[in-house]
Amino acid sequence: MEALNATHSTFLIAISCIVSLVASFTGLSLTRELAYKTMFEKKVSIALAAVALGGGIWAMHFVAMLGLQLPILFYYDAAITLISALSAILIVGAALILLHFAERTNTKILLAGCIVGVGVLVMHYIGMAGLELCRAVYSVVGVGISSVFAVGLCVLAFWIAYGNRTNRNILLGTICFAVAVSSVHFLAMAGTSLVAVPSAAKFGPSMSNETLALAVVFFSFVIFGACLWVSVTYLIGTEQDVSATKNPNSKPSLQVPCERDGAKVFIAARDVLFVRADGHYTQVYTVDERLFCVWPVTEAAKRLTAVGFLQTHRSYLVNPDRVARFERKKDKGNCVFDGADLPPAPVSRSKLKVIQDALATQVSATGAN
Repeated sequence: MEALNATHSTFLIAISCIVSLVASFTGLSLTRELAYKTMFEKKVSIALAAVALGGGIWAMHFVAMLGLQLPILFYYDAAITLISALSAILIVGAALILLHFAERTNTKILLAGCIVGVGVLVMHYIGMAGLELCRAVYSVVGVGISSVFAVGLCVLAFWIAYGNRTNRNILLGTICFAVAVSSVHFLAMAGTSLVAVPSAAKFGPSMSNETLALAVVFFSFVIFGACLWVSVTYLIGTEQDVSATKNPNSKPSLQVPCERDGAKVFIAARDVLFVRADGHYTQVYTVDERLFCVWPVTEAAKRLTAVGFLQTHRSYLVNPDRVARFERKKDKGNCVFDGADLPPAPVSRSKLKVIQDALATQVSATGAN
């Protein structure tokens, strides 16, 4: 069958790339600072991020498709179009769950990038299957090149954004992910021919370009609104940084996110005696109570050692200011706290000398003051 002569609107191509960029920024920004949130808030954030990223892939594809101009009239199957959107959202959601609800390793970041790359491809080809009165014919080269770019660029985007969770890396990951989604679409379309077919396959109701445009405009409006919403969190951080610069003697008090009776509370680090690993989470001990914390011990170590805590054991972090005494037992030890119901924090053999020296320095400094 003879291939149809297809042209594309330059304006809508540019708009589709902007939609991709905004959706990428929104989705990756929604996953910032999740360690400070309760489990319910974390789940909601991941769900919203999956909708933003997966839905952004879908919106980018169909904004670009609205610019497709053929010499024949064609429609979209509404059911298949919906399936393409839901598939992208679910696949991206699976990758985000892997990254945020399990211990994050380089292997899992690599796997999550591959999953999202596959999600981009699945969305594109399911979406193309929804065309009515014309059919897409793919070349092996086009499918191969788009697949390599999808997986490769998505892995790179997630490696940048999740390798080191700084604002700069998240913004760089945003650009890389947007390039991945856009390039995959246009590379795949470059290797695709469209041919006319005499009748529409009836899987779901037919949808015209005008109806599709309404759906895409509405979803894009939601994405842009969400982008403005998450942008505020960056501005707040900037204001705090400026305030700290103006007053260099002021030191921010680290707040540890905990849960008490199902409600979120924040405990000042200075009031924490020690932290103990508890599976993927931690238990925070104060003088009066033990609280659940959503931080894994690796996250707690990164944040608390920066404000003076000591890691006495792979599962324990200790506030040296609150240690009542140190007890040595052969080649191991215990940090003991005031309070009848408080268990001691063990000191492992490999950390024994370091902890002893640190506590001795702490006592000397306290005595000097």
